[in-house]
Amino acid sequence: MELEEKPKYGEPRKYDSSFKGPIQNRSCTDIVCCILFIIALLGYFAVGILAWSQGDPRKVIYPTDSRGQFCGQAGTPLEKKGMLFYFNIMKCASPMVLLEFQCPTTQMCVETCPDKFLTLVKAYTNTKDFDYYKTFCKEGVTNNMGIPEILKQGLCPSMLTPSKPFTRRCFPALGLKGGLITVGNNSHFDDGSGTMRDAKDLVDGVKNATVVMEARQVVMKIFEDYTKSWYWIVIGLVIAMLTSLLFIVLLRFLAGIMVWVMIVMVILVLGYGIFHCYMEYAALKGEAGANVTLQEIGFQTDFTVYLQIRQTWLAFMIILAIVEVIIILLLIFLRKRILIAIALIKEASRTIGHVMCSLFYPLFTFLLLAIVIAYWAVTAVFLSTSNQPIYKVFNETMCDHSRKTCEPANYSISIEKTQCPDSECLFAFYGGETAYHKYLIGLQFYNVFLFFWCANFVTALGQMTLAGAFASYYWAFNKPDDVPAFPVFSSLGRSLRYHTGTLAFGSLILSIVQIIRVLLEYLDHKLKGAHNKCTKFLLCCLKCCFWCLEKCVKFINRNAYIMTAIYGNNFCTSAKNAFFLLMRNMIRVAVLDKVTDFLLFLGKLLIVGLVGIFAFFFFSGRVKAFEDTAPHLHYYWVPILTVAVGSYLIAHGFFSVYAMCVDTLFLCFLEDLERNDGSAERPYLMPENLRKVLNKKNKTEPAE
Repeated sequence: MELEEKPKYGEPRKYDSSFKGPIQNRSCTDIVCCILFIIALLGYFAVGILAWSQGDPRKVIYPTDSRGQFCGQAGTPLEKKGMLFYFNIMKCASPMVLLEFQCPTTQMCVETCPDKFLTLVKAYTNTKDFDYYKTFCKEGVTNNMGIPEILKQGLCPSMLTPSKPFTRRCFPALGLKGGLITVGNNSHFDDGSGTMRDAKDLVDGVKNATVVMEARQVVMKIFEDYTKSWYWIVIGLVIAMLTSLLFIVLLRFLAGIMVWVMIVMVILVLGYGIFHCYMEYAALKGEAGANVTLQEIGFQTDFTVYLQIRQTWLAFMIILAIVEVIIILLLIFLRKRILIAIALIKEASRTIGHVMCSLFYPLFTFLLLAIVIAYWAVTAVFLSTSNQPIYKVFNETMCDHSRKTCEPANYSISIEKTQCPDSECLFAFYGGETAYHKYLIGLQFYNVFLFFWCANFVTALGQMTLAGAFASYYWAFNKPDDVPAFPVFSSLGRSLRYHTGTLAFGSLILSIVQIIRVLLEYLDHKLKGAHNKCTKFLLCCLKCCFWCLEKCVKFINRNAYIMTAIYGNNFCTSAKNAFFLLMRNMIRVAVLDKVTDFLLFLGKLLIVGLVGIFAFFFFSGRVKAFEDTAPHLHYYWVPILTVAVGSYLIAHGFFSVYAMCVDTLFLCFLEDLERNDGSAERPYLMPENLRKVLNKKNKTEPAE
């Protein structure tokens, strides 16, 4: 007698007369992971408290003088002195600046930057000039002190040059006159020792002093743009929210029509984008400098420069054309399957109509994610600013103690000062040698990992909650009479009470994959200068593999949460049952589920396109009606990009309810086909319109 071969993907579900939807009598699952998650959260709170007690965000807000004091900090003697002044900017031309990010010259906080040429020798002869000069000197300078004594003690700079503030720092006001570099309209200046110097000598100092500030300048401009346009951005996001809500409501009553409207509108929006890019490309023909390639121009902090190049618009046009062609081809090949997907969307609309509070659940998810992101960001800032000020010896002549750490309080009587009379003990950077500072990178890593874990947990909680609510509707024999009251709240309670461990398990697996991807990106960034092709290829393969793995884990997790919400099993059992169920119905998965996801994606794309086009014409000033209303910005793409990304997230939030509803109904629909056969004893619970599309009917129904 031969043994029966077991089915490759498990036995189909058997009919169970007692099954009425999500099981009420269930027990806690994956308890070990639940305990581990709670311990990890307690550790996360401990890291936050430690960071908040040690960190100081003022270090990234205010410039710091040679004593490590913050310029312009409210409530301190330097409150009105918000600018950082360099005694000798030319010392910043030293290559060491690029390594240590600190100029080897005295830096002090001042109220305003100097606005005229003045040497100490010249100022000393005039009481009024000397009083002005002393505002750029250290404390303790008197009219009775001689010039040699002042310079020997390093109390004053030897000269002042006209300067302008840049990122709260005083830099020489360099200009160009007759092809010559000038400062204060002069091509030469007195360096304070009686020697006339060329203004171009200041260039290297300014260049090195600003090399660290260029990125900060862009950030400051972007921040300024946000302060000018934030309320318009909010209005754009509100429009996106209302548009998304309108689409959801229309889908509830006009699902079939709205799907075809979405398809046509997406094609039209992309077509208009291609047309607009072509018009911009054609308009730049013959313009001076418009034919420069992107490779030739390199990276520019002023991104509007790229919009003056024909190649930029050509690239946009090609990308949009490729997307347009792909979408049209997919629609042609999937035209017969779209009808089935529309039936599934109609049923999802009907389900959401009976579980209306599910539409507002994404707001709760957004709130929890906002808390997680805010906690991570604040902790990261405090951790990165929890170092102590480090002071180093800076000198102009040879010295054995050069670049060694020092103590500014007693430096004047120290051995270093005795052996190197012209040296100074200046603030260098923030660091530390304590045990806390040694493990700071580990704490930052823990902060990032827990951020991923908590964010994925919040997302998983939303998926399981919605799955439980929608499954309650599907398995109700008499809809909607048999649907339990407040299905979303009931499902949320079950998920937190019984399945916190399952949610933590699934989100932990996903977080591990994501943190590995982050480490690979960091490694790729560090090895960009390497020319080893084998290493680059291996790294590229690893990044691709882990990207695919992340997508697979998300897919498995999502379906595992649906099965857990229905049957109350642990993560591994639910994942296995969901996977086997999908594999037993692989063709239906490819046909129905993915086509529906594609249609919902078109809906999100349409909302982003409509709001993005509106934002582009408003902020770019292309429409005369908005010229006086739109704010004047450094980079008008900042609010446009913010509105576009925000619109996608908002649309994704609303459509994610639909996507979760479709996925839940789809799994329930597959189980319905396996459990029941349409007979009077085992009738299908799927809605009538879905049965018609699939040519299924209950035997109790009259023949057509």
